[in-house]
Amino acid sequence: MTGGGGYIGRAIARRLALTSSAVAIVDLDEQRGVETAYLVEEAGCKAKFIRADVSSSEETSGFVEEVERTFGPITIFANNAGIEGVVAPIHEYPEDVFDRLLQVNTKGIFLGLKYVLAKMMPRGVGAIVNTASTSAIRGRAGLAGYVATKHAVLGLTRVAALDVAGTQIRVNAILPGPVQSRMMDALDDQVRNGAGGLRRSGAAGYGRPEDIASVVAFLTSNEAAHVNGAAWVVDAGMTVP
Repeated sequence: MTGGGGYIGRAIARRLALTSSAVAIVDLDEQRGVETAYLVEEAGCKAKFIRADVSSSEETSGFVEEVERTFGPITIFANNAGIEGVVAPIHEYPEDVFDRLLQVNTKGIFLGLKYVLAKMMPRGVGAIVNTASTSAIRGRAGLAGYVATKHAVLGLTRVAALDVAGTQIRVNAILPGPVQSRMMDALDDQVRNGAGGLRRSGAAGYGRPEDIASVVAFLTSNEAAHVNGAAWVVDAGMTVP
């Protein structure tokens, strides 16, 4: 899985450790990635941390090869890495930040799909869950880069799901609402420090990383064998019209 050092990524890794023989954790943050690997091993599951930049084709193909050398065929892939960018109106949004979001949140998801599916397709079996966001199905003032890239993740999920149709491979997306995490803390800090435009609807409050992990566990299980190309919203109803 990618983004395994983050709050949601760590929760997913720990949840998958309950039903998997091994979990590989990919992240740029070595300290947090190693910590996640330790927690997975503590749960009685084999683990390995691999430092890699998901926006790099070379590093993504490299970690896929390393995982298969270490643990054997990849059967489950949580394509989870992502960054938040800044909060700013679109006419003031920094172009370099927008470009970096495209590299990580969109190209990173694409590359993960590309290289993992290249391994899965000949075998004809597997489950992939891409982490999008409720920002994939709505606009959010001040978050041009994040919203654009999460819409793209949902589009890539749907294309990949059609590409694997007729096999026993499934590609779905999870769309978390606000979750207790470093990312939400960073966005809240920007708003408190004067960045305008970030608004929320609903009164459910923040979800827990474990809420997201539980849905990922379902989507990667045999119980979701007939689920492909779906967008699973996990936000306590905050995006209900």
